[in-house]
Amino acid sequence: MRHLMHRHLGKVLAGTALALTGTAVMAAITLPAGADAADGASGRSRPGAAGPSVPGHDPGPPPPGVVEAAGPQGERGRGRDPLTGDELRRARDLALPRTRRGVAADVTGRPGPEALTTDLAEPAPAEAGLADPPRRALVSFYDYRSDSYLTTTVNLTTSKVESTDTQHGVQPPPSHAEAVEASRLLIADPLGAGLRQDYREATGHDLTGPDPLAVTGFVYRGRAEGEAPGALGDCGEHRCIRLFTKVKNGPWIDTRRLVIDLSARTVARLG
Repeated sequence: MRHLMHRHLGKVLAGTALALTGTAVMAAITLPAGADAADGASGRSRPGAAGPSVPGHDPGPPPPGVVEAAGPQGERGRGRDPLTGDELRRARDLALPRTRRGVAADVTGRPGPEALTTDLAEPAPAEAGLADPPRRALVSFYDYRSDSYLTTTVNLTTSKVESTDTQHGVQPPPSHAEAVEASRLLIADPLGAGLRQDYREATGHDLTGPDPLAVTGFVYRGRAEGEAPGALGDCGEHRCIRLFTKVKNGPWIDTRRLVIDLSARTVARLG
């Protein structure tokens, strides 16, 4: 890792990143849920459900630390139009688990699961011929508190959650925010010394944070890929990623042999 890669390698790596991301998407769809025993072994707890309501009793406004209901609908699309900005925000608001803050956590440890994707869902078969079928969104999150993949289908026409699913051991492609956090951990780790040195050789400046870098993350599943040193034995159940790393407006730096465990917030080297 002690040398800068030629610029033309960027095109090869970019193509590889797209291929690997596509593979990760297919794996996220087809891999079965992992065993629940993994949660017990790691000492993590699952998000708890909100308590039942009492018939005929108005509970008043939510107590502190409880996610409130989604706001007004705002601008709506029609048919198969892409989701509007208002619909994207509303879909995530509706899909957020209605649990007390601190039960779920994002990639930085802040309350609430990490938002991954929000996509327009296909209409139900019975609705295919309607002039204006209900608008639905499929929203996905990753909860770092319980290492679980959450998917929720919300009906934007009725403002109702129609289905939810929680899986363990399923690793969808990482978001840009997750890749940036992984680069932050790598830069601060002793194993990031080569990255810091290569950056200084390329720019003449010290690398103290991820802002000067363009990073793309792809999932590392540990033993499922046939290679998992002891420090990476939990990858697949944990959220682990590798990085393609490039100096903005500059050369690529090879960091592909380094794996960042975002769940444990550790870094290890392959091979």
